[in-house]
Parts: sequence; C-alpha cells; structure tokens
Amino acid sequence: MTHDLTGGQAAQLGGAPMSRKRFLQLTGAATTAAFAGGGGLLQPDAAVAAGPQARPEVAAFYFPQWHVDPLNEYWFGRGWSEWELVKRAQPRYAGHQQPKVPAWGMQDEAQPSVMARKIDAAADHGVDAFMFDWYWYTTGTGSWGPYLHRCLEEGLLRAPNVSRIKFALMWANHDWNNLFPVHRANPVNTLKVGNTTLFGAQVPASFDALTTYVVEKYMTHPSYWRVGGGAYFSIYQIEKFLDGFGRDVGAARAALDAFRAKARAAGVGELHLNCMTVDCEPFVPDSHPRSMANRNKLVAQLGMDSHTTYVWIHHSPFTRFPETAYPEMRAHAATVWDTLTRGLDRPYFPNVTMGWDSSPRTVQSDVWENLGYPWTPVLGGNTPQEFETALRSARDFALANASPPIVTVNAWNEWTEGSYLEPDEQHGNGYLNAIRRVFAVRKGA
Repeated sequence: MTHDLTGGQAAQLGGAPMSRKRFLQLTGAATTAAFAGGGGLLQPDAAVAAGPQARPEVAAFYFPQWHVDPLNEYWFGRGWSEWELVKRAQPRYAGHQQPKVPAWGMQDEAQPSVMARKIDAAADHGVDAFMFDWYWYTTGTGSWGPYLHRCLEEGLLRAPNVSRIKFALMWANHDWNNLFPVHRANPVNTLKVGNTTLFGAQVPASFDALTTYVVEKYMTHPSYWRVGGGAYFSIYQIEKFLDGFGRDVGAARAALDAFRAKARAAGVGELHLNCMTVDCEPFVPDSHPRSMANRNKLVAQLGMDSHTTYVWIHHSPFTRFPETAYPEMRAHAATVWDTLTRGLDRPYFPNVTMGWDSSPRTVQSDVWENLGYPWTPVLGGNTPQEFETALRSARDFALANASPPIVTVNAWNEWTEGSYLEPDEQHGNGYLNAIRRVFAVRKGA
C-alpha cells in the first residue's frame, strides 16, 4: 500500500494534514524464546480454545507486489518486483533492525504452490481471510483494468487448498505513486502509462467495468468472504471514489446500487460494502471536512455498511524519531477504536498493526531524516508478545462492540512497510503463533 501523511503525523510536524507529495514538495530535502520459535504452535487462550467458533473473524490485509507484473516491468525493467527493495534495505540508525529477511525466501506469489504454503500457514494459525489490496487503473483513453492481480488469479485461486481460506477485495483506489524507492531530493510522482497518469479516481464507465469484473471473476468463487451474509468489498478512499463521479453523490450511489444489482443477478446475493477510515479524522470537530459527522452523512447517502482502518499510523501519531515505541502507539490505537465506534453510525471493525518501518522504500544512500512518508519514524519494540497484547485487546473490543465481531490485521506481507505476519529469520513464526494463541483456529479450517 501507499499512504498519505495523516492528521496526527502532520500535527507532529507543526502543520495541517497534507499528502506526502505536497509534503515533499514543501520540504524539498528538508522476544522471548517462546515467541521467537519458528516450529511449535503455542496453545490458545483457554476461553477461546473452549469456544473458538465464537471468537471474532480475523482478516489480514494482503499486499500483492511480490510477483512480476507487466506494468512494473514497463516502469522498472524485466523481472522487477518489490523484493528488490527488501534486498537492498539497510540499517538507517543505531539499533535499527534491517534488513528484514523472510524465512521462506523471496518467493513468487503468483505460483499456486507458493500461495498454498501461505494459505496453510494462515489457516493453521487462525487467520480466516486474506483481504487483498486490489488495484484498477485507467491506462489510456477508454482503457482500464486490474493491476497486481496475478497473485490472486494465478496464485491463490489456483492453489489446491484454496478452500481453507476466505478472500475478499479492498479496492486500493489511491493514485499509484513511484515509491520504489523515493529519493529525498525529488518529489514523489504519480506513475504514467504513456501520457496517462494512474490516478485512483475512476470515471463511471471504468467503475462499471470494475464491478462487472469483480462480480464475475471473484465473488462467484466459493471462497469469497462474506460478512453478515453479504460478499465483502471495501473501498480505501471513499472521497476519491466520489471524485470519479465529479462529487455527485447521487451518481455515486446509483453506481453502488448497480454493483449490488449485478451481484444479485449473478447469484452472489447481497453485498457488504465497507469503507476505510483513511480519509476520516476521529479527533476533529464536526465542522471539519473529514469529521466523523461528515463521514456519517456520506456513508448514509452512499448506503455503505461498515468501516475499518488499514494501519494504525492513519490515526495515531509518531511521537519520536527515529523510533516510536510500539506500546505507546498501541495504547493510542485503542482510543481510536473507541472513538470511531462511538462516533460512526455504521459498525467499526478494530485494526491491529504488527509494526511499521517504511525505510526500505527510501534511497538507502540518502541521509535518514523525518520528512514524511516514506521517511517516517519506525515502530520499535514490536515483538511477538507486544503484538499479542494488541491482538488480545482488539479481540475483546470486537466481541464487546463490533457487529459482527471482526478484527483486521496489518498485514500479511507488507515487507517494505515493516508490517507482516509471514515468518522472518528473527522471530520465525512468532507473529502467527500470537494470532493462534489469541484467536485459536476455527473447526474445519
């Protein structure tokens, strides 16, 4: 995923919220052994083990840029994937834990055998669903289509054990910026195909094609995730979705209603439409354009069903550079869950973030300073046991407040943002074991 500078982060820097592109333009250049083990599975909490079917569902965001995509080859050369950035990551300050080394190696996720291993690991440790960051862009006049989709279509859907995991889409409808990597002297630019810039906002004809593709290609699959009986589809930036319709709320609502009608006609049934909270600020007055009051109005007009958060840093500030302590942000995230749950009219699903370190997306030879994404502080001390504490809090919060109870996790594999459940050489299966301890495994998984 890519991210905008949040209100909390901007406040730390003494200014109003702004995109990372604008920020860089303005600045110019300015564990314990039990958890670290990779082999044995840890026993789940007794209460959850006694009734694992009643625990919240766990959906992990999946970032699919670990395979070769034709557009990436167009921009970066033959055979490129974001593993190239992982290979080159270096420590940027004393005590910085880089590089992150995947215990499974730097595999091609578009291979069914590779995805089969991921599916088994997820299902064996209590992850119920992969929520794929899913991309769709206009690449020319009247030409649009999916991007980074081979992992899902050629890998997961062809894996022999696909029935062990559910999957859904989080339409990541942000502009596709060149972060691979970012040079501090150059503003982040949005990538192009020929003369066409890959903007996230999609015109009505493109969105109509998108929904047809999603219904026919994914939602009819028996492993597609359903929430409250509806096929789950999330939109990352609801405001940018509205931009594609010229800010005409009525036209945008009609497009979503048409999406629902397509799903019914295809035998999918109802949809569950979720929106991310990235463009909503929980701690601003109602008069603010990004307030919860304004979000409630828009969500009601569009007929959306629920909310969740992609990553803690969207609402919780970094307080120190180069590292902010994980327990400190974890405590703030709990206040975010409570504030959004009380302030939003539709259900909110709490998010747990495993970590944060976007330094691999910066040029490694540049001096490391606090310049905004991806030049941000790192979350330090995010050991498996600290992660488990966050998971347990989110589990209890979701059971008490979310309907249906769901916990989203960032992320299965955000290696260049330092947030991943996949095993690494430092902690082994520690983060997966933490999920198993807190949530157990549903029967039949």
